[in-house]
Amino acid sequence: MKKITIVSIVCILIDQLIKIIITNNITLNTGIEIIKDFFYLSHVRNYGAAWSIFTGSRIFLIIVAFVSLFVIYFLLIRKQELKRFDIICYGLLYGGIIGNLLDRIILGYVIDYLDFNIINYNFPVFNFADSLIVISVFLIIIKLLKEEKNGISNN
Repeated sequence: MKKITIVSIVCILIDQLIKIIITNNITLNTGIEIIKDFFYLSHVRNYGAAWSIFTGSRIFLIIVAFVSLFVIYFLLIRKQELKRFDIICYGLLYGGIIGNLLDRIILGYVIDYLDFNIINYNFPVFNFADSLIVISVFLIIIKLLKEEKNGISNN
């Protein structure tokens, strides 16, 4: 768990640093075009979760984050012999969850800033912590599916 904690802390520090830079340099509810008609750095507040679901449910979302951290530990990490890949994946996952959790606890909302317009669809604005969560869950699912497949083929 020590190595997972180190990866998580690095992710949290990067996440919080980016959020400080965004809030200090981009006015709330405005953005800077980085790639014309495609990618913007915007400064928005998200009082909910992904796609602003559960808006106004701060306490619920804080509880869900804490429960998620415990469930991930007890079901996936504890008593497992973790390889480097696992340590990185779980570190990224914990870092992402805790990065957004800190925002919710301290600020009452999550700071989002990555803003993409994909084929005239303005994708919901998200942040580095969200990216860590999505990427790590994707990698963990692939790993679990691969292990399941290899387990079946070895029987």
